[in-house]
Amino acid sequence: MAEYFGSCLCGGVRFVVRGDFDSFYLCHCQHCQKDTGAAYAANLFSPSAQLVWQSGVDKVTTFTLPGTQHSESFCKVCGSALPCTQLPSLLMVPAGCLDTKLSLVPTAHIFTSSKPEWENELAGVPEFKTLPI
Repeated sequence: MAEYFGSCLCGGVRFVVRGDFDSFYLCHCQHCQKDTGAAYAANLFSPSAQLVWQSGVDKVTTFTLPGTQHSESFCKVCGSALPCTQLPSLLMVPAGCLDTKLSLVPTAHIFTSSKPEWENELAGVPEFKTLPI
């Protein structure tokens, strides 16, 4: 059985996910853009993996957008995205909160009709390994 360890940015919340992920979606919907402040959210999904909070569960809060199924769990202290169990029988884990190296490749881009225009122009943008000062 696979085990994935994760935490928030401040280290106050730690968890382990036991089991396999069925899908890894890069979601471009407008809700995920607002949640992340980025062009898309990178989320892993599993109907069978088990989430175990190791520490800081009291620092975890969840927001569900009224009238939708869109939910996000995050650390109350640092705001880092964390695993969410709001959808019945489906665990959602933001890929960026994992400390364990992830060897999975994204399954698909979803809600691409909401992609910001600038995202289509990224092929020619320079890349730097660190902050270019």
